[in-house]
Amino acid sequence: MISSNPLPLDLRVSVIVPAYNAEKVLPRCLLALEHQTMPQDHYEVIVVDDGSEDGTADVAKAHGARVLRLEHMGPAAARNAGAELARADIIVFTDADCEPAPDFLERLIEPFDAPLVSGARGVYRTQQKSLVARFVQLEYEERYQRIAKVEQEEGGVDALDTSYAAYRREVFLEAGGFDTRYRHAAGEDHELSFRLARSGHIFRFVPDAAVYHWHVESVNKYARRKFRIGYWKAFLSKQHPEYALHDSHTPPTLKIQIGLAALLPFALLGWVFLPFFGWMALALTTLFLLSTFSLLKLIYHRDKPVLLIALPMLLIRAYASGLGFFWGLVHGPAGALQKAPVLRTGPQ
Repeated sequence: MISSNPLPLDLRVSVIVPAYNAEKVLPRCLLALEHQTMPQDHYEVIVVDDGSEDGTADVAKAHGARVLRLEHMGPAAARNAGAELARADIIVFTDADCEPAPDFLERLIEPFDAPLVSGARGVYRTQQKSLVARFVQLEYEERYQRIAKVEQEEGGVDALDTSYAAYRREVFLEAGGFDTRYRHAAGEDHELSFRLARSGHIFRFVPDAAVYHWHVESVNKYARRKFRIGYWKAFLSKQHPEYALHDSHTPPTLKIQIGLAALLPFALLGWVFLPFFGWMALALTTLFLLSTFSLLKLIYHRDKPVLLIALPMLLIRAYASGLGFFWGLVHGPAGALQKAPVLRTGPQ
């Protein structure tokens, strides 16, 4: 069921929010979208209710959003359906658990003044107090530094996160939208932007376009999230082997840390039998520590208390991501080697 409103004459942006059982978090997102510096007749908000079993749709209607209700198919299909319904030339994606800053929309679409730009991405911020959440935020800060450097060196970026991303609607639909084989929010956004960037589309990084996000606050949830991301990164790497070698989002040090962490248990086990392996374990540990210098330096300058948990969290990240990637290679979804998947937006 779709709730519709008359088309504003000055409509520039369609904001698409996929939501699944998001009754508790969605009001903050929609309230933030109601108080943007962009005039309200310049944008519409579309909430795609992805088969929720709570009052998500009612919350969206109460805030004046257009509402599309689907069977539960996952965020990729929900976003595609929202893009199909959108009426503006630029579509912006954010998530139900995000609170866009007041100037988010205005900042994010600034690059589209250049006709050659096909998309743009913003950043996360957080106001959380827990050390785990603050560590997660600083992880993102390290990635943003890398993204800015890649854009400067290569003239664009190739990884757009759907928590804060914008596309020209025509480009998005012509590409077939997000690959709906990704049933969870863990890689479908990078697959699309990587695919489009490799075909010549230009994407911009807008560090002033921010959304506030509620990061995970427990070590267990952090590890599970990293495992899930690793799992779907394996699927993405099967589709685009070059992604495993270079992308604008993933720090090379993370890949190094995953490899070193994978070798360390074998070295420690071998140490029981031969002293040589003890030296190998020491060398692997030293290299791991050296590879963390960039992030530890950033933490030291931005939020020193996070150093208390940084090294254990980095080890957890390496093992959870590595195990997820391995599991994805061995037991991942079928069809990843399909060279040019025929994708359609909306319900399949």
